[in-house]
Amino acid sequence: MSQMMMDWSLPEGMELVAGVDEVGRGPLCGAVVTAAVILDPLRPIDGLNDSKKLTAAHREALFPIIQERALAWAIGRAEVHEIDELNILHATMLAMQRAVAGLSIQPDRVLVDGNRCPILPMPSEPVIQGDGLIPAISAASILAKVTRDREMEEMDVLYPGYGLGKHKGYATREHLDALQQLGATPLHRRSFAPVQRALDTHSEVESTPPQVLI
Repeated sequence: MSQMMMDWSLPEGMELVAGVDEVGRGPLCGAVVTAAVILDPLRPIDGLNDSKKLTAAHREALFPIIQERALAWAIGRAEVHEIDELNILHATMLAMQRAVAGLSIQPDRVLVDGNRCPILPMPSEPVIQGDGLIPAISAASILAKVTRDREMEEMDVLYPGYGLGKHKGYATREHLDALQQLGATPLHRRSFAPVQRALDTHSEVESTPPQVLI
């Protein structure tokens, strides 16, 4: 998905910078979700920050504002089978590439939260803790987190008993206990050790294949 302001001209001497961030590298299940955002310098957004430092209500409030005011935004993702095939680092880089490729306008430069960048067709650089320093990365972190959190809440209905809506797939005690008691679902990452241990003692949980919602 992407969105772009029309009839807009870039102020002289200013470059189009996209911020990129990911959510979901650590969880035991679900896709890794990324976002790329090019903010409009003429339409600033108050309250942007690292999504982890904002309340869920604040993130939800900012989500449509970012979509409406940004020059362009896009969501990228890598699915569970890609995480298991590539490993989580390479799957995250793939999801970031997809987010940048999904932008309706090509940025001059890309700033990525963290200590490494995917291979991109334009200049890029990593920014450690960029989600709290660079507004475009903050905006990307919010879009990615809200998108993934909503998906986990929907998966909680499809796969009850794991608490996915609460812990969003992370390895909490509740989630680990549920894995041992119930086994792994198709949503779980087989390459992650706690999931493999659960598969060693349980058959896979069957259910209707989840729909991808962005």
